[in-house]
Amino acid sequence: MSTTSSTSGIIFPPDWHAGPDDSFHGKITKDGPFHPEKDRYHLYIGLFCPFAHRANLVRKLKQLDKYAGIDISIVKPYPKDEPNTPSKPGWRFNHNDESRYEGATEDKLFGYQYINEVYFQADKSYKGKYTVPALWDKKLNTIVNNESAELLRDLQTAFNELLPKDVAEMTLYPKELQSEIDTIASWMSDHLNTGVYKAGFAPNQEVYNKHLPPVFAALNKLEKITKQHGGPYILGAKMTELDVSAYASIVRFDTVYVQHFKCNLGMIRYSYPVLHNWLKCMYFNEEAYRETTEFRHIKENYTKSHSDINPKSITPMGPWPDVEEGFEKDWSRIRAGSINMPEVLEAEKRSVFAAAQ
Repeated sequence: MSTTSSTSGIIFPPDWHAGPDDSFHGKITKDGPFHPEKDRYHLYIGLFCPFAHRANLVRKLKQLDKYAGIDISIVKPYPKDEPNTPSKPGWRFNHNDESRYEGATEDKLFGYQYINEVYFQADKSYKGKYTVPALWDKKLNTIVNNESAELLRDLQTAFNELLPKDVAEMTLYPKELQSEIDTIASWMSDHLNTGVYKAGFAPNQEVYNKHLPPVFAALNKLEKITKQHGGPYILGAKMTELDVSAYASIVRFDTVYVQHFKCNLGMIRYSYPVLHNWLKCMYFNEEAYRETTEFRHIKENYTKSHSDINPKSITPMGPWPDVEEGFEKDWSRIRAGSINMPEVLEAEKRSVFAAAQ
């Protein structure tokens, strides 16, 4: 059953937004309500958020800012009022004369102070989380999609008809690598991208001990895969979605996850030579990756927004530098590393990783 907008008469597909408790899952297509038009869409992000980082990276890689007119509004990394009630409206924008945060912006569409107001603009009864990224349709005055994994995939092709041929043909999901991408993305998402949060927000020692080893099992596996393919990307000569998703987590790993989330069995720069070289390659050789990475936003978000983890909100100065220089072009000279803690090795043997051998 389709859903009809009471204000515009537009018929939305039933899986777009099932109700106040559901997130938004729209796709930009010629035959749906969200058409691929220039200057029609706007992206809400936080530079601190690894999931918003993925959508913003695709926006830059596909030059959607230039050819599709997709601008961004950037929320401040802190303070955050916990979402889901009107009195705790989530992330804030730079707003009027209140203290402004460098690198954040106003809400460029509505001038709102809080991200929850954007969500209520789309659905006045909304009861879900006020998250970034969120892609906004200025024509239909609603959120198209706020699921980062869906935006990572869909933004690669949604505006191809507006792009120059060489940009349109650029894909992070090449047909010949799709099976491998899907397999790796599944366990990488569960054990690395969200795994660091499972360990970092663990309510007790038992939960922490359960979730930390799979984080490093995933890094062990990614180290081997990247070494096997010989760089410069995780699967070799072609940049894929794996590079985008892995980068969004790994560029934050030494900076915040090691100390703030207690993911301290090792560091990328000391324990994983191959991934360390890959990270330096992505940061220094790929302009879109470097331009979308803001370490101050990243560090201050985690350390000043999680009072239960860091009650004094002190942001560590290190590690230094944020990303080390010295990229090695000859990948054959790099010896793969790993964390050989028994619990990590045991996690690496589990079926989800074994299936990717």
